Amino acid sequence: MTRPSHPVAAVLLAIAGLALSSAKAAERSVVFTNATVLPVSGPPIAPGTVVVTGGTISAVGPSETTNVPSDADVVDGTGRVIMPGLIDTHSHVGGGWGGDASSPLQADVRILDSINVRDSGFRKARAGGLTTLNIMPGSGHLLSGQTLYAKLRKASTIDDFYIRDAAGRPLGGMKMANGTNSQRDPPFPGTRSKSAALVRQKFLKALDYRRKVDEAKGDAAKVPDRDLEMEGLLDVLDGRTVVHHHCHRADDIMTVLRLREEFGFKVVLHHVSEAWKVADQLAAAKAPCSVIVVDSPGGKIEAMDLSLATGAVLERAGAAVAIHTDDPVTDSRLFLRSAGLAVRAGMSRDKALEALTLAGARMLELDGRTGSLDVGKDADLIVLSGDPLSVHTKVLQTWVEGTKVFDRDDPDDRLFAVGGYGAGRDQRAHACCTDERLSETK
Repeated sequence: MTRPSHPVAAVLLAIAGLALSSAKAAERSVVFTNATVLPVSGPPIAPGTVVVTGGTISAVGPSETTNVPSDADVVDGTGRVIMPGLIDTHSHVGGGWGGDASSPLQADVRILDSINVRDSGFRKARAGGLTTLNIMPGSGHLLSGQTLYAKLRKASTIDDFYIRDAAGRPLGGMKMANGTNSQRDPPFPGTRSKSAALVRQKFLKALDYRRKVDEAKGDAAKVPDRDLEMEGLLDVLDGRTVVHHHCHRADDIMTVLRLREEFGFKVVLHHVSEAWKVADQLAAAKAPCSVIVVDSPGGKIEAMDLSLATGAVLERAGAAVAIHTDDPVTDSRLFLRSAGLAVRAGMSRDKALEALTLAGARMLELDGRTGSLDVGKDADLIVLSGDPLSVHTKVLQTWVEGTKVFDRDDPDDRLFAVGGYGAGRDQRAHACCTDERLSETK
C-alpha cells in the first residue's frame, strides 16, 4: 500500500481508518449463552443462546447448535433467565402533564412536550426490566392528549427516547377516559351520559372538518384553517392512532365499545376493573384489555370490584390481555410481581409472561420490532437471577436495542433498584446550603 505524501491526506486516511474500526466494533456481536431463554413467542430453550448484532437479534436457539461469531463478546448466562424486555402499556413516568382545565377534550395536547427525561422514574423502570413505555397524560379529561411510545434508551433529551414512524415522527396513541375521573364542573361533564354525548359531538365535528378539507380539493381559498385538535381526532377516526381508554365499571366499558362501533376507531381498554363481568362481550368485540394488577385494591369507589382474577377470566374468554403499572400506582420495579399475582389468581403462566411483553407490543402496534426474542427484532431483553414469577428473582441487566442500560452490579444502577438516599432525586440540588453543594466547593 502506498502512503500518501501530503500530510493532510495522511490525516484523512487515519480518520477514515478509525471510523472503520469504530464501525466494526459497533457491529461486534454480544452473545448470551447457557441461559434459560424465554422467547415468549415460543417454548423455553434451556440451555439457550441469544446473539445480538448491531442492535437487533441475529440468532436464538439451543446453545449447542447456535453459531456464535468468533469475535463476539460472550456473556455466560449459566443459572440465569433471559426474556424480552418488559413493555408497560400505561405509565406516567417522567412527570408529564396533559390537558388543562379549559376543555374536557384536548386532542391537540402532546405529552412529549412535558416529559422530563432525567426523572428518576426512568432509572427505576430500567431497574425493573422495562424497555418500552406508553407514557400517558392523566385521566381527568374525556380526552387528555396524545401519548408517547418510548424506548428506555439512555437519554439527554426527549428525542433520544421516542419511537419513530417511517417518516421520523414520534409514535403514540390517544388517551381517553370515562367514569368519575372526568366528571367535574362545566365545561367538564357532570354525568356519564353527558360524557358520552360530549365525545360524540366532538367526533362529529372532526368528521365535518374532514368533509370541508375533502371538498376544498386543495384550493387554498376553501381549505379550512389548520386545526391541531381536529387533526388529532382525525388520526383517531382514520385509524392512524390507537385510543388508550381508561375505564373501570362494566357499564363504562360497554359505553366505550358502543362509541367504537359508532365511529370505528381502534381502542385498547385500560384498567378495566370490572372486565370480568363482561369478558364474553370484550372477547366477542375483539377489544384488547390492558389490566392493572395490584395487591392492595382500593382508591376509588368505581374500582371496588377490581379482581386479581380479571386476567384469568379474560384469558378463558379469549380476549387479549396485557398488564400495566400505571406507575406510580404500581412501582415499575415491581412489574414482574404483577404477573405472579395474575398467575396466582388463575391466569396461565405463558399468557401472564406474554401480558408483560408481546401482548403489550401488539396493543402499541410495535410487535414487529419488540415484545419477543425473535430474529430481526430489536435486542430489547433482560437478564434475571431466576424464574420471572418468583418474588426472589432480581433483574440483573436490562438491554435496549443491544445496549446495556441497567446493570445491578453497577453501584449507581443498584441504588435505583433497591432505593436509598439519592434514588428519588430527579435533579442534583444546587441550593446554597446543602451538604452536596458544600462538598463540591471543597
